[in-house]
Amino acid sequence: MTPEEVVGRLSSGMTVGIGGWGSRRKPMALVRALLRSPVTDLTVISYGGPDVGLLAAAGRIRRLVTAFVTLDSIPLEPHYRAARQRGAFALTEIDEAMFMWGLHAAANRLPFLPVRAGLGSDVMRVNPELRTVTSPYEDGEEFVAAPALRMDAALVHLNRADRLGNGQYLGPDPYFDDLFCEAADAAYASCERLVETAELTENGALQTLLVQRHSVTGVVEAPGGAHFTSCAPDQPRDEAFQRAYAAAAADPVAWEAFAARFLPPDGDEKGYWQAVRTWHEEQAAPARHEEQAAPARPEEQATPARPEKQADPARHEERS
Repeated sequence: MTPEEVVGRLSSGMTVGIGGWGSRRKPMALVRALLRSPVTDLTVISYGGPDVGLLAAAGRIRRLVTAFVTLDSIPLEPHYRAARQRGAFALTEIDEAMFMWGLHAAANRLPFLPVRAGLGSDVMRVNPELRTVTSPYEDGEEFVAAPALRMDAALVHLNRADRLGNGQYLGPDPYFDDLFCEAADAAYASCERLVETAELTENGALQTLLVQRHSVTGVVEAPGGAHFTSCAPDQPRDEAFQRAYAAAAADPVAWEAFAARFLPPDGDEKGYWQAVRTWHEEQAAPARHEEQAAPARPEEQATPARPEKQADPARHEERS
């Protein structure tokens, strides 16, 4: 499928889960396609990052269910913070473990699962709808009944996938993407590269086969589809671009210019990458000028420093 075909399956008022974690392996190409659509009034379930921030900035969220919303290297997602301060949407903020057990409950078609997390904390105070249950066994222990996080649709991003819907992660963490897919009525997985099924299990790679075809509705090949979040080992987080995103979020005029350049309503993923590539070239130009203007010290002329390897966003444009 294309990102636009995926979004064409979504409708206003849905409950949509978004995989990944903070600013790591988020399905940003699908989120950008969602922003270009008229879909709104969403309940979003996410270990939040810029996916939540962008949807909040666009006014698409009715309720957010989350354990946090962060850019990792920038602790608090700025658009999320601004939206919460002005009361733009309802919030269900729960403990990370409660969130995980809510995914497990939904994946197993259970109404809830008992968990100790949350007891004795303000999680229960700020979420008065939460209930506790008592063990029916001799221990009689009390637990929080973590409600199932059922979804109409889930969006995830993986390193590799085949056309059948089997998906593989190659980085350090699965980020519960499998549970998001299993907890949803329909799940859509974008990937860095579409491969043949046999490649997913080569050289002992079966252990990294995270998402299986029975829980996936559609697959999108989207090289760089997690940008600007990380998708290790294929792509690190674009820290420079993330800083520019966060800085623009602090000023309405700057954000309007940022959104017009990178997220125009009539744009597409190819145009996004062209804009990102041009922006990186602009950022590099002053640095090159300073290097040319500054005379090199003798020892630098004798033993030039080896430049650090930098991520090249242009390669995504070429692969797209």
